[in-house]
Amino acid sequence: MAPYMRLRQICLVAPQLAPVISDIADIMGLAVCYRDGNVAKYGLENALLPVDTIMLEVVAPFKGGTTAGRFIEKTGGRGGYMAIFCCNDPDERGRNANALGVRTANVIDHAPYHGVQLHPRDCRAAFIEFNHTEGSDDILGAYPPAGPDWQKFIRKDVTQALTGVEMQSPDPQGLAEHWGKIIGVAPEGAELKLPNATFRFVKGASEIMSALEFRVADRASVLHAAKARGLAVAGSEFLVGGVTFRVG
Repeated sequence: MAPYMRLRQICLVAPQLAPVISDIADIMGLAVCYRDGNVAKYGLENALLPVDTIMLEVVAPFKGGTTAGRFIEKTGGRGGYMAIFCCNDPDERGRNANALGVRTANVIDHAPYHGVQLHPRDCRAAFIEFNHTEGSDDILGAYPPAGPDWQKFIRKDVTQALTGVEMQSPDPQGLAEHWGKIIGVAPEGAELKLPNATFRFVKGASEIMSALEFRVADRASVLHAAKARGLAVAGSEFLVGGVTFRVG
């Protein structure tokens, strides 16, 4: 199988699921494709919305002592939780990360799905996960974390694509190079360009996944919808789920 690396999913974390997931769905014109009962064993509930072929997930803890809950406490609720990539060989990417001193935090093996999650402290800024679904190299193919028929829930009349992820760091170039080594993509300046999205690394006080960038059909109507939901809009962006949504 030819090597490939694509952004498959962004996971945000929120203190409660309901307001955040409904805000995102209503403002961005997206539909929930799946709620995964398997995350309950981690003390979480979740919902996933497809943005074309990239999943946008929100998780929320429903009991104390969860990793997601600790993340909210540590960051003050600011910053995206996970960047999830699909690739041809997650185990190889995991071994490469281990050789860089980045520990494996969790391995998920639910055939045909196989995922390798890396330790967020070692990744810096957010969790990184690599996964592969056997026999599903088509970007519209099976992806078990998003449910059996996620493709039917793709909506493009308002939001057409998730095009970029902004990462903040006091040392953006250093973080870009670190993530580039983990992911296996050489930085171009302070950017990592994947076939379906670009990670941009900018100066900031702390290391976080700070913003998501979307291509939308009508920017003014999206910003109007955000204001109508009571969110503070500045220019072409607003804050939801701990990250800035930037529309263009």
